[in-house]
Amino acid sequence: MNILVSGASSGIGYELVKKFVASGHNVMAFARREQALVELGESVTHLPGTLFPLAFDLLSDDYGPLVGAVKENLKSIDFIVNNAGYLVNKPLLELSDQEIQDSFSVNVFSVFKLSRELFSLMHTGTHVVNISSIGGFQGSAKFSGLSAYSASKGALAVLTECMAEEWAAYGVKVNALALGATQTDMLAQAFPGYQAPLSADKMATFIADFTLNGHRYFNGKILPVSLSTP
Repeated sequence: MNILVSGASSGIGYELVKKFVASGHNVMAFARREQALVELGESVTHLPGTLFPLAFDLLSDDYGPLVGAVKENLKSIDFIVNNAGYLVNKPLLELSDQEIQDSFSVNVFSVFKLSRELFSLMHTGTHVVNISSIGGFQGSAKFSGLSAYSASKGALAVLTECMAEEWAAYGVKVNALALGATQTDMLAQAFPGYQAPLSADKMATFIADFTLNGHRYFNGKILPVSLSTP
């Protein structure tokens, strides 16, 4: 299977790519940090699948290089995991326009752009998984300092529902996982000193299985995956 994963340089994305490659899939993985992708590539050289790493910043104005690389290496797409995330931990009254813009650019607008540009590679049976947050889940507990992050993840949830509706006629399924506390660098940034009940590896195991099988049971759903908030 051909799989695209964003935010692959650390945390859940890093572990997720390793699991997909270990299962023999072709994986196009991208993230901002090139050295981390080099290390990821070295860690999977003995595994049966194939990794195509690419250093790319979702804050870029030009998505051409990313789209071109995906088309060249994958040809078609069976699964997409929009895992990349941007978090700034700051009170709303102190947020700059740029910080708000960057939060939405990575967490929402990048999914708009990639979905539009890569749709031609999708087919009946393709499953798109958007990684949202329990912080963006309506009715969940909210936390001071995370307004831009939570609002953008809430927008991603609604976008997921819209994508599923529009693409149902093409047989493309779209779901979102609203993740709770997972031990990652991003969690440490949001909640310094907090110890999450789930490791990145364990959450990646769940996401990998859901990506490959969840579309058999769900479409257009926002599913909370949370043992704690945080």
